[in-house]
Amino acid sequence: MLRRLHPEQPDSFAFTSDNQAWAEAQITKYPEGRQASAIIPLLWRAQEQEGWLTRPAIEHVADMLDLAHIRALEVATFYFMFQLAPVGAVAHIQICGTLSCMICGAEDLVAVAKEKIAAKPHQISADGKFSWEEVECLGACSNAPMAQIGKDYYEDLTAESFAGIIDAMARGEVPTPGPQNGRYASEPAGGLTSLTDHEAGRDDLNISARMAMDIGDTIKRIDGTEVPLLAPWGRQSGDGLPAEAERPAPANRAKGKPADTTGVAKAEAPAKSKAKPPSKADPVPTAEVEEQAPELLTAARDGGADDLKRISGVGPKLEGVLNDLGFYHFDQIAAWGPAEIAWVDARLKFKGRIERDDWVSQAAAFAVEG
Repeated sequence: MLRRLHPEQPDSFAFTSDNQAWAEAQITKYPEGRQASAIIPLLWRAQEQEGWLTRPAIEHVADMLDLAHIRALEVATFYFMFQLAPVGAVAHIQICGTLSCMICGAEDLVAVAKEKIAAKPHQISADGKFSWEEVECLGACSNAPMAQIGKDYYEDLTAESFAGIIDAMARGEVPTPGPQNGRYASEPAGGLTSLTDHEAGRDDLNISARMAMDIGDTIKRIDGTEVPLLAPWGRQSGDGLPAEAERPAPANRAKGKPADTTGVAKAEAPAKSKAKPPSKADPVPTAEVEEQAPELLTAARDGGADDLKRISGVGPKLEGVLNDLGFYHFDQIAAWGPAEIAWVDARLKFKGRIERDDWVSQAAAFAVEG
């Protein structure tokens, strides 16, 4: 399939200030000179902000990465997840049409989309609110037929429930994503046949649907304010990144620069790493940190315990372990230093998780939220 940029393009593109900070934080994941590796997440965030990927957005991302425009265009036109034409203002609906969904009723969903949205894929509905397409397998075969709408999956659909979802979104509502037939996740339709003890005390929604509803980002345009910006690999917004006024103007390799036969400026040749990997004969020394017990509580303070599961890397079981140790609140974790981290790490089953997932910075951000 030939993929071209849409003939009508906006004059310019700019990330929101929060999305700009997010994008700059992603670039710090990669070694100096390898920032082009951030091309896909930055293009994706541009699409999440605008709904589709415009040429100014593609070129803006290329400039941020000091990359020739043609290289960014190659990526954007290669991957079908990038929408190169305008989409519905409310939602772009992707209906899975692969085997499992097809034999379970995907054709009925396509018929609904043709009736309620537009006769052909990628056409925008008369009211401008919706567009649709049929896509290859989305990996939710046990919940067929299904569709991805915005950021989330709507599963176990029927023609009637799918039509109802479109109507609800047209009214400004956001139906709860996930299975639409009462199923919790992807267990047998009749309920769990094993591990049945997991049914007791669980949330009404599975974790994916719960996050979608709590964050509220199912079909909204992403502006960067939805969740705290965390970069557990080291640097993050407001912590090691220059203030907006101090950021250097991005270079533009696509204008006025000679290019070699590959279409990339010669200066963009991959830099050879000067780093020498450590050998077994020359091990990297590790600093010994003496343990020190952090502040411990016998119970949560008035108002109840914080939801420590909000910290990436902390699930229900690990939250219970932390509570048993005496940690109930984000500010307790935010106060940990190296000695306290060593104390807690020695009592966890999975060593190194605290620093690997940067619990302290995450907890500090949640503590500020109150």
